Amino acid sequence: MTSNPINDQAEDDSPPSMKEARLWRDDGWTARVIKNEDDEGWAVEMIMDGEPEPALVGPWTMGRDKKNPKPLDVNAFHTLVKTASEVLRRHEQQRHAMFHKKVTVNTPSGRISVTLDIVPDEFDPHALLAAFDATGEELAVLRVDAGFKLTTASANAWLETLLPDSGDPAPDFVHRDNGD
Repeated sequence: MTSNPINDQAEDDSPPSMKEARLWRDDGWTARVIKNEDDEGWAVEMIMDGEPEPALVGPWTMGRDKKNPKPLDVNAFHTLVKTASEVLRRHEQQRHAMFHKKVTVNTPSGRISVTLDIVPDEFDPHALLAAFDATGEELAVLRVDAGFKLTTASANAWLETLLPDSGDPAPDFVHRDNGD
């Protein structure tokens, strides 16, 4: 079976590798040594392929002549990739924590987890409040305002509206209100 150069090119849209003193591109990342606008020194920016903004910008070491930057090398590049990847991972964790909340409450029928998933839509921001039993089965979902504050008290108040006085889930416990 022969390789089709047109198909091979279409499958790999990443820029070609480049290994220069001030520009290093490989493994989906570009490291670029730039003049530091804040002082007389140099900085390095790490940009993930396809992203408009750098994931990381930091100071870069001066060369021996104390005027020009130290050239990029394979070890520095791999360290920069690792650091930039960690910055992106932490940013994603922070974003997830900001938009996803969870509390667990004890009810007469057992432990119920209540989650709040915020949908940061530009035109229709909202959140989905959901209840899950101990096995992870969804019991109820309710669309709420994006500013809804999920606390143990607010979760208990919502669950009280869903559970009959006996504490056992009602047969029609699953209430879906997706705003439709």
